[in-house]
Parts: sequence; structure tokens; C-alpha cells
Amino acid sequence: MGAILGIPSRGMARIPTLGPLLAPATVVRGGRACQREQLEALLAWGRKPSARLAEQIARQRSLPLWRCEDGFLRSLALGPDSPPLSLVVDDLGIYYDATAPSRLEALIAQPLAPGQRDRAQALQRLWCDQRVSKYNGAPESSAPTRPFVLVVDQTAGDLSIGGGLADAASFGQMLAAALAEHPHSQVVVKIHPDVAAGRKRSHFTPEQLSDPRLELCADGGHPTALLEQAQAVYVVTSQLGFEALLWNRPVRCFGMPFYAGWGLTTDALPSPERRCGPRPELAQLVHATLIAYPRYLDPHQGQRCEPERLIQVLGLQRRQRCGQPAVIEAFGFKPWKQPILRRFLAGSRIRFRRRHSPASPTARALAVWGREPGLGVRQRLRQPAPPTLLHIEDGFLRSVGLGANLIAPVSWVVDHRGIYYDATAASDLEWHLAHHDFSAAERQRAAALRELLVAAGLTKYNLSADPWRRPEGAQRVVLVPGQVESDASIRYGAPGLSTNLALLQAVRRAEPDAWVLYKPHPDVVAGLRQGTTSDTAAAAHCNEILLNGSMDQLYGQVDAIHVLTSLAGFEALLRGVPVHTWGLPFYAGWGLTQDQLACPRRGRQLSLNALVHGTLIDYPRYVSRRSGLFIEPEEAIAELLAWRLEPVAGLGWWRRLFRHWGRLRERIAPHRFS
Repeated sequence: MGAILGIPSRGMARIPTLGPLLAPATVVRGGRACQREQLEALLAWGRKPSARLAEQIARQRSLPLWRCEDGFLRSLALGPDSPPLSLVVDDLGIYYDATAPSRLEALIAQPLAPGQRDRAQALQRLWCDQRVSKYNGAPESSAPTRPFVLVVDQTAGDLSIGGGLADAASFGQMLAAALAEHPHSQVVVKIHPDVAAGRKRSHFTPEQLSDPRLELCADGGHPTALLEQAQAVYVVTSQLGFEALLWNRPVRCFGMPFYAGWGLTTDALPSPERRCGPRPELAQLVHATLIAYPRYLDPHQGQRCEPERLIQVLGLQRRQRCGQPAVIEAFGFKPWKQPILRRFLAGSRIRFRRRHSPASPTARALAVWGREPGLGVRQRLRQPAPPTLLHIEDGFLRSVGLGANLIAPVSWVVDHRGIYYDATAASDLEWHLAHHDFSAAERQRAAALRELLVAAGLTKYNLSADPWRRPEGAQRVVLVPGQVESDASIRYGAPGLSTNLALLQAVRRAEPDAWVLYKPHPDVVAGLRQGTTSDTAAAAHCNEILLNGSMDQLYGQVDAIHVLTSLAGFEALLRGVPVHTWGLPFYAGWGLTQDQLACPRRGRQLSLNALVHGTLIDYPRYVSRRSGLFIEPEEAIAELLAWRLEPVAGLGWWRRLFRHWGRLRERIAPHRFS
């Protein structure tokens, strides 16, 4: 049973992540409730004016007062745009107030056991490997190519400045010292992101920043590259001084932040007497600041987690966000796909346009669904200095239910070169498979992922169906999965055979004695897309037509699979089923399939695990259904398994309205759509 804690401040009580971060404590909200309910302690937000009511009630009721603040690994975006994912709760004071003891100060002074030291050092490495900071939504600020020192601004009125025994004049002293102590280096002044966003004021005036050796960094960017490459870092009380220590940079302090006064920094002020005992090592500071003092929230689960977990989560968000252009014009995305695109291109501003609308003359990145852009995009691509073109498509572990039923996906791919099903040109996936040197660790991870996926019985759509049994006495059974014949993967990936009927005829010639099992595409069976191969025509070249079988269950009962370009061939490879390709799907040409056609750009021999890593780990993006944030493929599998156990939801009116769009557009203008 957790403690009962009172939060009289309305603003503090409205923080959506506060309850989970304080769990298992029970939270009582509101001034009146805090005056009458039985409590164990009152909570206040630092030493802000809003803390006065909590201080007053604590005095009146003779209750302890605990002070809260954002943790040092706070969130994805800036404070007003993103609730905190870490929190500190201090029963002695608050970490940024050097005028009084704090719980963090006491924790820093505690010696570490060997296991604690090892964990702190590993956490420091993880912080740098994942390139995280307090806020993690912005692209990295660029570091100068010549030697430089970093000077860190803070927002005017920041309570940590006065609490750190400094004032506004400390910033001028810091800047003068940086210029004097590094006469041959460039001096980069990093403005606080809230100042860059226009929300707060800086401590520096234009006159102070007029020295020709100064370079102003006011892009609101992420500080990692600057901290990584700076010769030294100058701060008053900014948290970036602590982060610089994590990067093993020399730090010069002109105030008394929590990490100063311990012998780990060069300080302009004398240490408080409380910090004059035995000198802690850096691992003690790291353990106290990032492990022992804060509490963390997993944004996917909504539950408390360890710092390592949150660092990995935010590191993934940074990697996925920072690889995309800042502004993207998206063409032809239907209304139901637009919020999905925003999630998969998080970190970029999206401007939606009609399919054939002209692209803006200033556009630097355009996004289209699939391979074929609309007329306006094609015209823009023919102009001088054409923009980047991003091709968007479903990923290989998509959903529980058909995309044609407007079921939102957990994975999409974003391809800067082409698209994986277009064999006429290289895609990001093909280039990666052809050139990447897959490490032993990558292949090992892919093997584990493949085992997990196969054990879970997951496929692209994960549809349920009645079980199918292999015919008794059949010596050899081959599966032929049908495709939507108007699909772009056939137009651009099957230069020879291009219909289901032609494939069935070829398979029958190649396997005259086999039991040929034909399974039409589920979109065609559901009436959502048109099919041109009738059951009567197909029946002349196969032994059985199966309309609703489970693909995962079929893979375990067939001896081989024949495909044009179907993803079923890749799914069969994962399960050790021999695959014969009659087109040029992305997984053909790497020595893992029996191919009727060859692609000159391929030919490299890949292991199955290398193919899996490139296809399921490196190439797609996965987004959580729960949090809307990027997740790893292993987490996507867990979500798909949970999704599969949920009751089947009925189609809403808007899904019923738009679900036949693909079939309708094929009838109206098949030559205009990809």
C-alpha cells in the first residue's frame, strides 16, 4: 500500500503523468481536500510561488513537505508540449537550491557498491550511445569544424540560478572567462530552447555577443553534438554541465549547481561546507542523479520503469525523427491515413495536398503513397534542384485485419530511393541488403526476432480462419498465394508472368504431380479489390481453392510455395519453407530462393538472418497503438499478439464508407492509380 500524498496546486495536479510517476502512492488533489483528508505528506513543485499553499498546509497540519521537479531525462519535447516522463521527489529540499541540503546531495556523498558503480558507468555509456538529453524532440545543433568551447545560456528568472548562488551578472562573467581562457578557440553560445522558441528571455544582450570569435547557436537544437565535441563547457547552473560530465568534457561552473563543489568541475564559487567531505567519483554522481534520485515512466506502458528503459525509448524516438526532413508536403493521402502519416513521420511538419496538386516551389521533401507520384509531384521532380521524394507503404508486420478495411497499421516503410516492391530501380531496402555488413550481434538479434515471430504465428494481416488439413496421401503439396493483379508490386516486380492464372499454369507445368493449393488474396475474397482470375479458371490448374485459410497454419503443412511477388514468400522463408519466385520480390536474388528471374543489382549471398535484420529491423518504422511513439519490432510483435486477443471490433460508418475505395478507383480510372 503506497503513501497518501496531497497536491494542493491545481497546475501541478493537472500534470497527466504525475499519478503514474508517484505510484504506488495515492494522490489527493486540491487545496480543500488536502486540508481535510488524512495525508502522509504534502507535495509542492520546487520552490515556485505555487508551492506556498502546500507549505502553508504542511505547517498548519504539521506534515512533511516534499518538493517535486522534472527529472534530468524529462521528455521528448519542451515542457509546455510534452508532460514529464521523469520526476524527482525530495524530502529534504530540492536539488537546484544550494542554500539548503537536498536528498540528491546526500545521495551523491554515499559510497557505491561494485555493482552500483558498474551500473552507473554502463548507464553513462548508454546515455551517450543513445544521444539523449533533458529534452529530446529537436534535431541536433551542428558543431563547428574548428576547435571551440561551449557557453550555455539559461532563461531569465530560472530558479536554479538564484538557488545556485548566482545572478544575471554571472553570465557576463562566464562569457568573459571563456573568451579569455581560450584565446585561440571559437566560442559557441547556446541559447536555451525556450528562448529560441520565443517563450523566455536570454541573459545575453546583443552587445555582449558582438565579439567576432562568438558564434550564436539559437536554433533550439539538441545539444549532443556540441557537448560531444567541445573542448570545454562553461555553465552557470545549467543541466548541460552535468551532461557534459557524462560526455567526459571539462566543465567550468559560475554558479553552484548540484554537480559542482565535488571536485568534478572547475568552480568560480567556493563549495558549500556540506560538499567539502570526501570527493565522490563521477560514477557516484551519475548513480545518484540518474538512478537513485529520480523515478521514470515508460510512455508505452504508462508504468514506472528503470532509467535504462526510458533512455532506450527516447533514443529510438531521436533516431527515427532526426532522419526525416523538417517540412514535408504529402500528396494524395486520404483523411483516414493523414493522422497515421503524422505518427510515422513524427518530428516533421506535414502539409497535406491533393494527389494531383502542384508542389510548392520551395518544397524540399514530398511524400506519396507507394511508387507513382501524382502529376503535380512529377512536374516538380523534373525542375532544377528537385526535392526529396519519400515513398510510403505498409510494412511487413502490419495489423490484425486488412488495410483495405482501414485498419490502422503498426508498421509503415519510408523509402528515400524507391520502394521495396519496385524491381525496376533500387530501394533503400535493396541498397541496404546489398551493401550493409551485418554484424554477428545483428544476425543474432534477427534470429531471435524470427523465432519470436514464428512462435507467435504472426503474418502481415493476422486474419483468423478455420484450420486446413493437408490431404491424406499427398506426396507433395505446394501453395500458390494469389495477389491483387492490379497491385503495383506486380506491375513493377513481375516483368514476366503477371496474373494469378499464368502463375498457376506455370506451377502446374513445373509441378505436374504436386497437390496445388491456390489461395486467392483476402482483399479479393472480401470484395474489397477486383480479381480477374475466376475460380473456374483457377480450378483447371490446381487441386484445391482455399478462400479463408490462415497463412501461418498453411506454412506448416506445405512442402513449397510459389509466388509472383507476394509477401507470403518472405513469410515462408522465415519458417524454413522452400520458396520459388516467378517475379522479383525484394527477398529474391540473395541466394535464399529458387528464382525464375534475375536482378543484376542483386546477387550477393545473404544469410536468412541478415535478410530478416534488413527487412524487419532496419527498413520499417513501427509505431505503438498505445502511445503513438516509435517502438522496436519486438515490441510491435507483443502489441500484435495483444491485439489479436481483443474482441473483433465492428466497422464504423466511415470505414464502411471508404473501405471500397480501392475497388472503386480501379473501376473508374485504373490507369491513373498505383
